[in-house]
Amino acid sequence: MCIHVQFRHVSSCFARASSVSGKTRDSRAVSDSKDHNMMKSQDSLAAVSQASCLTSQDSSQSTEYSIRSSTSLQSEFNISSQLSLQSQPSACSHSSLASIPSLEIRDYESTNDRGTVCRCVATLRDHEGCVFSLAMDGNLLYSGSSGNDIRVWTYPELNEHCKFGHGDGAVKCILVFGDRIYSAHQDHRIRVWKRAENIQPSGHKLVATMPTLKDYAMNAIMPNKYVQVRRHKKALWIEHVDTISALSIDRKGFLYSASWDRTVKIWRPSDLRCVESFRAHDDAINALVVSPDGFVYTGSADSRIKIWAKASGERKHSLVATLERHKSAINALALSPNGSILYSGACDRSIIVWEREGSGQHMAVSGALRGHKRAILCLASVAEFLCSGSADNTIRVWKRGEGNKHNCLAVLEGHRGPVKSIAVSLDTVNGCHVYSGSLDHDIKVWWVSSNKSSSDDHAEDANNDNRFKTMHSLEESAFHARQIFGIS
Repeated sequence: MCIHVQFRHVSSCFARASSVSGKTRDSRAVSDSKDHNMMKSQDSLAAVSQASCLTSQDSSQSTEYSIRSSTSLQSEFNISSQLSLQSQPSACSHSSLASIPSLEIRDYESTNDRGTVCRCVATLRDHEGCVFSLAMDGNLLYSGSSGNDIRVWTYPELNEHCKFGHGDGAVKCILVFGDRIYSAHQDHRIRVWKRAENIQPSGHKLVATMPTLKDYAMNAIMPNKYVQVRRHKKALWIEHVDTISALSIDRKGFLYSASWDRTVKIWRPSDLRCVESFRAHDDAINALVVSPDGFVYTGSADSRIKIWAKASGERKHSLVATLERHKSAINALALSPNGSILYSGACDRSIIVWEREGSGQHMAVSGALRGHKRAILCLASVAEFLCSGSADNTIRVWKRGEGNKHNCLAVLEGHRGPVKSIAVSLDTVNGCHVYSGSLDHDIKVWWVSSNKSSSDDHAEDANNDNRFKTMHSLEESAFHARQIFGIS
């Protein structure tokens, strides 16, 4: 009888894995799809309002966009999860960390007077849902949204080149490594895409869905491969049982995934098998980055940052240190190119700057970057530039200088909703392009230069922008005049 019951259970595991491979939906994916359809039927701003926290420490502030916190059971963007209600996002922005000194050199207005040039180059509006993820690779920009597909844009033309992955659920994060594209979807699975050498509109082919069918086959028949995920529910240790919130990759090509189910899983690139899984936090994990020397940083709704590494001669990761200076949910992490500086953004509206040190804590607080009026939602770092996106609908561009001082080069305004994803690419020695995705369904492309001499090539474009704004104002005035006087 025991053998018969176990065989039936194994058969159900195979059936579920096969259904994913055949692009059909298992019961959880159907549930997610229904929730997603409910979300699509609402206006994006209404969705933000429903997800917002109804109370705030500052009574003068309006209701804000909901970010994850351990004290709230609300679901992000009204997408419910039956598996982890305690780890659903919460939040309004909390008060800034006054005890940590600021690292800013000067404010945005004085910086602009000294030669910073910033402008919106283009707005891409083809997505049908909120833009959750962006990834830049060479001259290609990948974007994923709640509209259930991944779109590819070419630069500098900024035209939509192709789209793929339609129907696989909302895309939570995208990572590009070599000729592979990894995408994490709302159905708690990771999809691997192969990019052809000649990027054609149909040049992205689905290679596998992780966990793979082979991985299921090797684990499902053994009872000790199941872990408790709820009071009366078990799942295979290779499965994420809630939304995958972050992806990162190390120098050897091993993929790291973090989830709202509080676990981190590591996947081998050769056969795409899960080789390690560990519970990292007591609440949902929102951010994960891997340094060049192999340290793994995880940020959670429990307001902690944890550092993990493999000890000498060990096969599994162990905890190195816990950083606890934030007082609210951590939403984003970013590393400097050499891994010596860590940036963390949270609901307290501050970005804490951590520097590598030789003590047991591994990282020490260097200071904080302030300026955003609401929660920090995303961070991106390249060279000496750091970009931060916030629930206040703005992006701030920072430049790191001597003594770890940071200069706020620009405050980019134009989005009509919280900025959920961001990517950066270097253009010249003194400039960069910033790509921002928002809950208003738009992707905006910005040019930022910290030096007048490096922006001479863009002066004519800036003048064209001013002429366009003048013409647009005249057209609006003429439109209102026709309305007043009843002229058709």
